[in-house]
Amino acid sequence: MRGFAMWQPDRAAALIAAHAGQDGALLPVLHAIQAEFGCIPDPAVPMVADALNLTRADVHGVISFYHDFREVPAGRHVVKLCRAEACQAMGGDALAAHAEAACGVALGHTTADGRLTLEAIYCLGLCATAPSALVDGEVVGRLTITKLDRVLEALP
Repeated sequence: MRGFAMWQPDRAAALIAAHAGQDGALLPVLHAIQAEFGCIPDPAVPMVADALNLTRADVHGVISFYHDFREVPAGRHVVKLCRAEACQAMGGDALAAHAEAACGVALGHTTADGRLTLEAIYCLGLCATAPSALVDGEVVGRLTITKLDRVLEALP
């Protein structure tokens, strides 16, 4: 289960300051903020931009470009289904459709109770074990609908 701090501007400022002196500080700053708060809250964007002498558009562009950065927190569990060609060729489309039906949420969304976020990911580099997924950061390969159901049922 994930436990993130509530938004605290002073804590965000400390995280920014801890990384601001690094070359290429933007990514480490954003990772630190997300690790603390579960996402990059809107009020963090101008703070980061000001501290790193960037525009808000620059910061927002990086947040929206990288799939792992979030503007809202994920669910307690994150299931990332590989949607790359090898996984699609091995039944990934049917698997994704089943996951959406089983979870009651489309890819890219979180269940209403906050239990699970279902996401697409584009290549885990596990083509030999296709179709594959990441479940709370753990690799699961050779997925079938039955195996996916067992994985989903095991999540508290």
